[in-house]
Amino acid sequence: MERPHNEEQTRYQSFTRRSLLLGGGMAIGLTALLGRLYQLQVLDAERYRLLAEDNRISMRLLAPPRGEIIDRQGIPVAINRQNYQVLLVAEQARDFRVVLDRLSQLIEVTDEDRARIERDVSRFRSFVPVRVRDSLTWEEVSSIAVNAPDLPGISIEVGQTRHYPFGASLAHIVGYVGPVSEQDLIGQEDPMLQLPGLRIGKSGIERSQDHHLRGNAGASQLEVNAVGRVMQELSRQEGERGRMVELTIDAVLQNYVQQRLMGERSAAAVVLDVHTGGVLAMGSVPSFDPELFVRGLSGAQWRALLEDPLNPLSNKAIAGAYAPGSTIKMVVAMAALEAGIGGGERVFCPGYYEFGGHRFHCWRRGGHGHINMSDSIIQSCDVYFYDVARRLGMERIASMARRFGLGAPVGIDLPGERGGVVPTEAWKLANIGERWQGGETLIASIGQGFMLSTPLQLAVMTARMVNGGRAVVPQLTRAVHDQNGRVAMIEPPADMGFSPGHLRLVVEAMEDVVVSSRGTARGARIGVEAFEMGGKTGTSQVRRISAAERAAGVFRNEDLPWHRRDHALFVGFAPIGRPRYACSVIVAHGGGGSAVAAPIARDILLETQRRDPAADDPLPGPIAALAGEG
Repeated sequence: MERPHNEEQTRYQSFTRRSLLLGGGMAIGLTALLGRLYQLQVLDAERYRLLAEDNRISMRLLAPPRGEIIDRQGIPVAINRQNYQVLLVAEQARDFRVVLDRLSQLIEVTDEDRARIERDVSRFRSFVPVRVRDSLTWEEVSSIAVNAPDLPGISIEVGQTRHYPFGASLAHIVGYVGPVSEQDLIGQEDPMLQLPGLRIGKSGIERSQDHHLRGNAGASQLEVNAVGRVMQELSRQEGERGRMVELTIDAVLQNYVQQRLMGERSAAAVVLDVHTGGVLAMGSVPSFDPELFVRGLSGAQWRALLEDPLNPLSNKAIAGAYAPGSTIKMVVAMAALEAGIGGGERVFCPGYYEFGGHRFHCWRRGGHGHINMSDSIIQSCDVYFYDVARRLGMERIASMARRFGLGAPVGIDLPGERGGVVPTEAWKLANIGERWQGGETLIASIGQGFMLSTPLQLAVMTARMVNGGRAVVPQLTRAVHDQNGRVAMIEPPADMGFSPGHLRLVVEAMEDVVVSSRGTARGARIGVEAFEMGGKTGTSQVRRISAAERAAGVFRNEDLPWHRRDHALFVGFAPIGRPRYACSVIVAHGGGGSAVAAPIARDILLETQRRDPAADDPLPGPIAALAGEG
């Protein structure tokens, strides 16, 4: 009779144990849950609050206004101006292709624009605005506004774009801005470079001084939803505007120089302050419109610029390498004087020089007779310098050339400068793989053969020659303006240790090149005593004249195709007796230096002196004393 009771008791005990186990498990689980909740809500509350805030709050950088570029007179040469931009939001447009078709009836939307828009729409979320076109005119903006009901998803945004008031005249100096490329990001840590639509300097001063012009980014605090859509702006801190960069350039003079060169197919000119190295003008033709790069080049426009044989994108003043011709003769003369060859020593010029079984000709077929150093510069006698070069050797000539700024970049604050070539025995062996020949020293002494220089280097050479032998370094950035005021960027040049007597002999000969009736540039004399210039002509061959041509006399430039004609060169300074300005002019395939380059230099130096742009630059003590101002 006890059996049912025992079974019931057993079942009860079993149930109780299970209940206890289940209850214990639930208690343990609940305890763990409560512990986790405590950890999340109490211990880790701050951490998760910050994470949630990060998901809700988005910080975005704001591009600051780019700094302006002004000339030495305060005239703006690169500024920001209002830019009307048309944007497309795909989700609002329903069918954005149809909307683009309607928009293209009001403004130009090229096939390239369409391809870019479709690419951006596929890359970005549908609520992200996509740029359709920049630089809209007011008429285009008005037309879009009137037709807004038929253009869903289309909006107008007002921003800033870069503007270059002097256009092509200053394009090679000021440069232009463009979008950030992958190449630009290499080695850069500035997060502002990641901003969509940011423009940075791509060439010229815009590039070399980009770190000053760019400024510092601001920040905007935005509230966003789970998919990243902006709900509202919570706070905003504007960025620090880029610094103003002041150039040594005189924009009015620069415009004159550029216009004076426009009559030539390919040419360059440089004007320097001989005491400071400040570049007052730097012309290069042909040039280009920098606004094209701001607005965006079409494929056809880009190809036209690249395929132009005259290379308008190249700044020939710093990147054009030409044989200096007879403009190098003053450097050879200085090397001779320093080596102990007296300026009064005479060499007989019969019109040629025999050396190593070869005949090296003078430009004057009948020769110059007995001639000394001064007269050899004045009349540009080649035979005199052949003889001197043979006695000096190439190493001495090369060493002196480098002291005057030839054969290596002079260090101007512009990208793309070429160094030219001052050949030596070691240079030829390393670059040509051949041994040096004695006749090559003779050829180099008149600026031919392997010798190459840029117009900027020739201007520097001239400045160092006439300023008392001071190593001026050309500079385009005169000062940088920031919150602390104007910070000057030009430092006084060092003395190179030349003998004043040697310099005086060469400089006086350069004066007579122009003012003497025997000078090769007498036809380019200014004629106003206070503005008179000195200088040196040069004509560099781009082809070898054969013996048959020389015998027949058939080698006039006018009888040759343009690309086979000689380069015309002239280096000059003004005023004589008290030099302040140096100038170099190269006309590619222009012919003779005296007939073509010298008149251009004359006009440029006359206009420079009339404007006298360097008058507001006080000279440092030692230089002031040298110039007679101390």
